[in-house]
Amino acid sequence: MSWRRGTADMKAPAIPVEVQKIVESVVEAFNKKHLRPHGKYVTRWAKKNLFIGFSSGGKVSPRCRLTYTGSIDEWAFAIFKFSTETYDTDEWMFEGYEHLDGTIEGALEAIMEAYPD
Repeated sequence: MSWRRGTADMKAPAIPVEVQKIVESVVEAFNKKHLRPHGKYVTRWAKKNLFIGFSSGGKVSPRCRLTYTGSIDEWAFAIFKFSTETYDTDEWMFEGYEHLDGTIEGALEAIMEAYPD
C-alpha cells in the first residue's frame, strides 16, 4: 500500500462499479464510526476520480480528490485547498498527512484531521 502524488498525467482506468460499491460502504462505515449526526462525507464520481466532500446542512464542501490507479489500496491523493480553490497533488504539509497510505480509510482520516468539522 502506498500513497501516490501527482495525478495529472497518470493513465488510470475508469473506476469499476464493483470498486465504487466497496468505496461507498467504506465511507458509510467511516461516517457511522467517526462523525456526528449533523454531517457526513459524501462521494462524487467522475471517470477515474473520486471526489470526497463534507455534507452538512444541505451544503457540500470539497475535501479531496482520489484518482483510481487500478488498485483499491493505492489511490492517488490531492487535498482541496480553499485558498486557491483547487485540488493540490503536491501539498503534504497539513495536519493528517501521516494517515495517507493509499487507502480510502487513510484519506478519510487525513481529511478529517486536516479539516475538522
